[in-house]
Amino acid sequence: MLVLGVTAAAAGFVVLKLTADLPRTGAGITIALPPAEDPPPAEPGSSSESAPLRAVTAEQSAELNPQGEPEPAGAESQPELPEQTAPAPAVAVQGPRRIAVVITGLGLSKAATEQAVDRLPPQISLSFSPYAEQLDDWIARARTRGHEVLIDLPMEPVAFPNDDPGPQALLTDLEPARNLERLQWILGRGQGYIGVAAVLGSRFTTSEAALQPVLQALKNRGVMFLDNNTTESSVASRLAERISLPYAVNDRMLDGPEPNRDAVDARLVQIEQLALARGFSVAMSEPYPVTLERLGNWAVSLEARGFKLTPISDLAVPRPAP
Repeated sequence: MLVLGVTAAAAGFVVLKLTADLPRTGAGITIALPPAEDPPPAEPGSSSESAPLRAVTAEQSAELNPQGEPEPAGAESQPELPEQTAPAPAVAVQGPRRIAVVITGLGLSKAATEQAVDRLPPQISLSFSPYAEQLDDWIARARTRGHEVLIDLPMEPVAFPNDDPGPQALLTDLEPARNLERLQWILGRGQGYIGVAAVLGSRFTTSEAALQPVLQALKNRGVMFLDNNTTESSVASRLAERISLPYAVNDRMLDGPEPNRDAVDARLVQIEQLALARGFSVAMSEPYPVTLERLGNWAVSLEARGFKLTPISDLAVPRPAP
């Protein structure tokens, strides 16, 4: 198992599993991933002492989403990670550190999708829900703006059916042929995309019998797989390595069920720290208005700080053929 990590500025660190078996870069590298910062003391009058960061006010939320459309549903959170007793040394990296960011769940909210497509830097990759209407129009608009495009791949979570990935989701209790029919429906919803991004899937990605035919079908179609890394038990990376399917693994979710400015900013710092240590990092997010706003502000000075925002395909392992 490859373990990644870096010391956070004021918080200690945690261990994050990047891939299930084989390393994504040179062998023999052990690094550490920054953790979420320890929650500060609750402010006087706070509605919840457990809230680690300042919540967005109603006025701020209205400002960020003036159309009043519903925000996207929350995704599975990444698993709790054990502490490590000492950080590993940083890896010497030449040139700018590369960071890929992928926004999933697009196409369901018109306001959020327009904000992501039209206002985010073109180097940020966009993944659209297969349940979205006028999907080809959204994909064409995103590609015109310079974004790399993926399709969301909804899969069974541990909390299914309470967490519902939708009527065409891949499920562990379906026959492989039935899951492949659903995959075909998803991939047929649009064109011009370079891969699929896992949505939910904390149960499905742990089943080799269920996942292997799906990854092989993706390999046959020539598209990459982005593992959202919602469980330490995912076998996706190992299976992708086995069949030489281009893949990438998420390092940090930038949001949660109730994202706020402080939480998003803190996770962006963690993504930078990981890129400093390893040379690259991957982040994913749903299109919450506050997340999109913080991402736009963060990206403005990213290059001046020595980082390069890059499409997700640039960090795929192995790299797709040109």
